[in-house]
Amino acid sequence: MPLEEGTDAPTITARNQDDETVTLAFDEPTVLYFYPKDDTPGCTTEASQFQRERESYREAGVSVYGVSTDDVDSHQEFCEQEGLEFDLLADPDEEIAEAFDVERREIDGGPAPTERTTFFLADGEVEAVYENVDPDGHARDVLLEALEADLVTLPE
Repeated sequence: MPLEEGTDAPTITARNQDDETVTLAFDEPTVLYFYPKDDTPGCTTEASQFQRERESYREAGVSVYGVSTDDVDSHQEFCEQEGLEFDLLADPDEEIAEAFDVERREIDGGPAPTERTTFFLADGEVEAVYENVDPDGHARDVLLEALEADLVTLPE
């Protein structure tokens, strides 16, 4: 079972697609979404829709990060191919997935999350958890639910 709502969020450190070290304590509103593999149909849909909603997330003060067990080079290629302007974090040793208790399984001979799992985090804790999500429409749904729950607001 992934971390539950109300649970303290772990601080994580990982490399992004630009091979830069990123450390997140989740003090500010953040979406952290786990996905199985770069450049696959569902993962491309999900990433592209988070990119499409990027400006709305930014206006609401929410950062977005994708996480998979793919390496930095794979993330860099995926970002370039899909025009992604948010960070994808490399988790080849499954440390981030383990910190968030995201279940994993073998895919194509390598580790990957078993299901798409998204966390909305703020003030150092888990505010919402989405499991087994349908990638189509998920990016918009997460933002709308955060707005409805008054976790964030859009400027007037």
